[in-house]
Amino acid sequence: MMRTLFILLIAINIISCKQSPEDQLVEDIYFLASDNLEGREIGSAGEEEAAEYLAERFEQLGMLPRGTEGYFQEFSVKPSNNPHEEARIGESGDSAIIGRNVIGFFDNRSENTVIIGAHFDHLGYGDVGSLYRGDSAAIHNGADDNASGTAALLRIAEELKKKNTGNNYLFIAFSGEEKGLWGSNYFSKNPTIDLESVNYMINMDMVGRLNEENTLAINGTGTSPLWEEAFAGINADSLNLVKKESGVGPSDHTSFYLRDIPVLHFFTGQHEDYHKPTDDADKINYTGILAVTDYILAVIQELDDDGKLAFTKTRDESEVAPRFTVTLGVVPDYLYGDAGMRIDGVTEGKPASNAGMITGDIVLKMGDIEVKDMMGYMEALSAFQKGDKTIVRIRRGEEELDLEVEF
Repeated sequence: MMRTLFILLIAINIISCKQSPEDQLVEDIYFLASDNLEGREIGSAGEEEAAEYLAERFEQLGMLPRGTEGYFQEFSVKPSNNPHEEARIGESGDSAIIGRNVIGFFDNRSENTVIIGAHFDHLGYGDVGSLYRGDSAAIHNGADDNASGTAALLRIAEELKKKNTGNNYLFIAFSGEEKGLWGSNYFSKNPTIDLESVNYMINMDMVGRLNEENTLAINGTGTSPLWEEAFAGINADSLNLVKKESGVGPSDHTSFYLRDIPVLHFFTGQHEDYHKPTDDADKINYTGILAVTDYILAVIQELDDDGKLAFTKTRDESEVAPRFTVTLGVVPDYLYGDAGMRIDGVTEGKPASNAGMITGDIVLKMGDIEVKDMMGYMEALSAFQKGDKTIVRIRRGEEELDLEVEF
């Protein structure tokens, strides 16, 4: 009797000590975005420590290793000093940078495999890619970019154990994304599973700042005709979904789209801390990540018994975007769907800041050119050169203002 009671008390203690999903997100993000990891730049000691942490979490979650060395897939990249040449991924040598993807697998004995990915590297101490104009030695912790996506990947893995077994699941934490999708590019050309078996790929990059409007961007919705059917069968609850068809974008899903694999990229938007040292763990919307991952899990469940998705090509929006040589110095709100271009951040000392624009302003017109959307904003910029002056009409709340801007 006493032995039974003792075992029962231990069981109750274990259950009571088990972390909630939100607490686990907090733990994962605070570790990955800590100063101790020094920004997780590819090739650094901090990136290696982050990879070790993820491998341990994969093992705790019961994943099988699917790297080339356990959970790790090491790769080397020779950066180019010539701005007109790309880095040579897979090449070694004295100047090569060594990175590692972390790869785990749930084998459900299915013919098809779903790839779920997120990059775990960030900018280290800034340098190339940083938007910070202060101390060059400041650590860029990248809590949203992309500790949030990495923690979301771990949460989805926890929920998928022994569930939705119509597909196998390959989880990949990519390195080198910030340098040019290095890790996903390498995996797509050196896969550790047969890519012919891949059903679709889900990418989570910056999912930690769900805003007050609960806006979630989903890119890649045109890469399979089944995506919209799946969305139609899911209750989005309070999420406001903004969908874009293109399978090409500045994140790791692009590497898989280019191999004719249907993709989705989930994203909660840029913000004033993007690529700055202020992107810290205390600014993350943890309940927002739960909402995002709940929706992704619903998509996976909806498609569980649908077999392999058909792939469709989409227009590469970057190829049709106008070229421009000047900028307002703002971060556009990529989640804004109404008329105009809403500003999500203003860089001090740049034309918009000098003209008095602030976060939340909506650009309606630049000179004689109406700005109806993001494409219209880029078209307007392409009409100006350095030194030009023009009047920019904005909406601020209920008021419209005309501000003079000098590029």
